Parts: sequence; C-alpha cells; structure tokens
Amino acid sequence: MKTVLFEEQGDPSVLQWIDYPDPILTPSQVIIDIKAAAMNHLDLWVRRGIPNAPLPMIPGSDGAGVISQIGDEVNDFNIGDRVVIQPLTYCGNCEACKNGQENFCQSFGIIGESELGTNSEKMAIDAKYVYKIPDNMDFETAAAFPLVSETAYTMLIHRAKMNRGETIFIWGASSGVGHIAIQIAKVFGCTVITSVGDANKAEFAKSLGADLVLNYRTQNIVDEVKKYTDGKGVDIVFEHVGTTTWDISTRILGLGGRIVTCGATTGAKVNIDLRHIFYKQQSIIGSTMGSVAAFKAMFALVSEGKITPHIGKLFPMSQIVDAHNYLEQGNQIGKVVLLT
Repeated sequence: MKTVLFEEQGDPSVLQWIDYPDPILTPSQVIIDIKAAAMNHLDLWVRRGIPNAPLPMIPGSDGAGVISQIGDEVNDFNIGDRVVIQPLTYCGNCEACKNGQENFCQSFGIIGESELGTNSEKMAIDAKYVYKIPDNMDFETAAAFPLVSETAYTMLIHRAKMNRGETIFIWGASSGVGHIAIQIAKVFGCTVITSVGDANKAEFAKSLGADLVLNYRTQNIVDEVKKYTDGKGVDIVFEHVGTTTWDISTRILGLGGRIVTCGATTGAKVNIDLRHIFYKQQSIIGSTMGSVAAFKAMFALVSEGKITPHIGKLFPMSQIVDAHNYLEQGNQIGKVVLLT
C-alpha cells in the first residue's frame, strides 16, 4: 500500500508518500480501505515536534472508508461496510471510561498522535472506534467532522455547560473547530459573535448563522462586543488561539462567564488578572478532545443535516506536502480533506 510517513519531525519536507507494508489484522480489528482523511492543526503540531510522538509516524486523526477485512472477534461489521473512525483511543476499563468520560481516561490517545494515523491507503484499527455511515453521507463529509466536532461539542455542552439564550464568542469562524462551534451554538439556541480576517470569511460566517461577525484586523473586538451586549459582555468565550487573543477574551467575558479553551495555536503563555476572575465570578475551563457520547451526538446532528462540516479544499493524499503547506498558511475555510 501507499502511505504518508515521516521518520523525523520538522517542516513539511519531512513528509513522504511511500510504499509501505500492508497492516496486519488482529482479532479485534478491522482493516479499512481509506477513501478520505481530513486534516487538523494537530497534524501540523505532531509533524513539527509534539514531544513523545512515536516515530516513524503516519499522520492523520480523521478518516472514512470501506471495510476490507474483519478480525475473528468482530461481529458488528461486514466486508464492504462504509465507515467513519472515531479518533479518541481509550482503555474502556477505568472509572472515567465506565462513566462515559473517555477523554479523561489516564491512557487516552489520539489517532495520528499517539499511534499510527489515517493518511494511508489502508488502516488496521480496533472495531470499537469504527461506526457505519448512512448511505447518503459521502466519505469526505464523514472524514471531515469527527475530531473538530467532538472537541467543539465537548467544549460547549459538557465543559462550559452552554445554555439556550446565552451569548457565545467564537474565535476563528473559518477554522475547522470554529465553524462547527458556530453551528452547535445556533442549534442550541444561542447568540453567536465571531471573528474573521477578511470579507470572504465574513460571508462564510454569516452563512453559518453567526449573529455578529467582526473583522479582528479592522475592528476593535472589545468595543464592538461591549456595544452589542449593552456592556454586559458574553457568557462564553470559545478559545483555541492562545497568546494573541487571550487578553481580549478576558476583557469581553461577562459576569459569571466562562472561557473554555482547547488549544494555543499562537502560543501558550498568557497573563491572568485574578481580581477579574474572583470579582466577576468567572471560570477558565480546559478541554481536550471529547467523549464517545459527544462523538455520537455530533454524528447524529451531521447525519440529520442539522450541522454540516464545510470542506474548503481537497488534495490527493499523494500531494501531502502541498496540503500541509496550504494548512500552514491559514487561509482555509472549513476543512481540508485528503483523497486516496
């Protein structure tokens, strides 16, 4: 088979598209012929140098395809089934897993970070991470939603406890996780304020249902948010940017508000004024990936057409270097998907 592989971490030039041995099937696994694999910023971070990532690595957390082989212990699938991969791995036996909090499992991992990923023509994976997709869902859509969707759903619903009628500020409307978060907030009856960097992305954000779209390059985010909310600020800030946006995030947060964060794209070091936290009774909440329940909830919303992952760009998987360079530039709208 052909696969994407890097043997050392670095810039996109370390990525190879090479012949590689076919995966070996174990009794609890299925082998999937991958048809589509969506990219995430996690792919970039793992390639650049996340510590302790095993090498050599096949990147990619999201994928969809067709089952071509089935292990002896697998009873729920047939050869030819069209499937999607749930990218969080977990033990299934600890208290967190038993309580439906798999992303709190002490041994949790992410496909494409802690173990070999989806950027390959074939992939062996434990059947518990595999779900059948409906006939009307194409492989590109199936591949595009899992990681960003269970992340965004967990941030808003499970961690920040978003309530109907609240006002949510979401950074990065055109990002993978941002454009899904906007749709989740609207489905749950919330007002959405979001940020973009140009007019094309502003139109995209409006098409998702955002109530107020602000250009962070030309508008004062703090002033505009305070004006829109009559000085109250927002109930939730959906953070995944980090250093560049953190100060603004704290300044637009209202009384009893929550900042929920899943990333630090522009840096991890921020300043916090504790007086604002305790006087305004605010909360800062961390969130990583999501539970199986979050995945299933989002799978249902996507299957029902209530939420749609936007696919902004397709690349042949063989053009993996070009795909990484494109995602590095930050000009994408929605998801970038690789096709085998």
